[in-house]
Amino acid sequence: MASKKICVFPGDGIGPEVVREGLSVLRVIEQAAGKRMFETEEELLGGASYDVHGVPMSRNALALARASDAVLLGAVGGPRWDPLPFAVRPERALLGLRKELGLFANLRPAVVFAPLLDASPLRRELVEGIDLMVVRELTGGIYFGEPRGVSFINGVETGINTEIYTRPEIERVARVAFELSRKRSRRVTSVDKSNVLEATELWRKVVSEVGAKEYPDVALSHMLVDNCAMQLIRNPRQFDVVVTTNLFGDILTDEASMITGSIGMLPSASIGGKVGMYEPIHGSAPDIAGKGVANPLATILSVAMMLKYSFDMPAEAARIEKAVERVLADGYRTGDIYREGEGKKVGTTEMGDRVRHAVLNQYQKR
Repeated sequence: MASKKICVFPGDGIGPEVVREGLSVLRVIEQAAGKRMFETEEELLGGASYDVHGVPMSRNALALARASDAVLLGAVGGPRWDPLPFAVRPERALLGLRKELGLFANLRPAVVFAPLLDASPLRRELVEGIDLMVVRELTGGIYFGEPRGVSFINGVETGINTEIYTRPEIERVARVAFELSRKRSRRVTSVDKSNVLEATELWRKVVSEVGAKEYPDVALSHMLVDNCAMQLIRNPRQFDVVVTTNLFGDILTDEASMITGSIGMLPSASIGGKVGMYEPIHGSAPDIAGKGVANPLATILSVAMMLKYSFDMPAEAARIEKAVERVLADGYRTGDIYREGEGKKVGTTEMGDRVRHAVLNQYQKR
């Protein structure tokens, strides 16, 4: 097998720390295989890029991403760059990458690992067995719609953003959700606000048509976003695959992450184009950057998603996921998931070391 080329954007804040641990897990897989399987090349992105190049994403960074088989991203942004003009803030690089690479579907799993049941703010009986996948449309909706901006209209300062979706945009992300559901329990919940927003009235119509025509074997239900936000707390196990708009997906996935115990635990995959992008859903956490205490598990699990979705290596991905669960079962915790008197509190590097050791053990037991 030819080696796979991975574009690495360590990014800002804790990004470089957690990316380092994620990449080192790949090296363990290479070690077990006895050959070089992954070629990596780094570039600056986000605030780190702005500080050097004056833009959050340079032409070289975009060219490297396009020429790679997959992208691994740490995190971008932080308060130090908040005063910048909107067009050059670090987050614009993330939106630009999604658009330029054609990454229209964001997959965000929310799985509760058994050893972390008591870390959830919800009661154990509500969260035990949660295994849901949110498919968030990623390149349309209010984050990209035109017109947008802040201007004076009839002498009044006015901010404008436009929620807009076309039929093709909705069809393609709906198909991603339906295809995923066929590998799971064949249930899809489509989330919208069709009672108020015409753009999501079209969303509901198109998702229904795609489901009825192309996926009659999948059970489709619809839910208004405010009700969905409530139901995620009331009865999260009712969901399997959830498909929704860019804005609603952004909000609901953060809610789902906290149900699992920590936003530091959840990975994501952005797919749709030739090159997939993989990143933890947490932010850059500049308050703990450089202290060696960040949780690397979301990034490590993002690497597992990269192996599964970009490199067709599901067995290796499963080994990483099992290793994470093994380490948690052994009681190791970073600060965000640690409870006083329960388990052993460890830092970023030791958590990575534990996962790497657990991965290697699986190969040695074959």
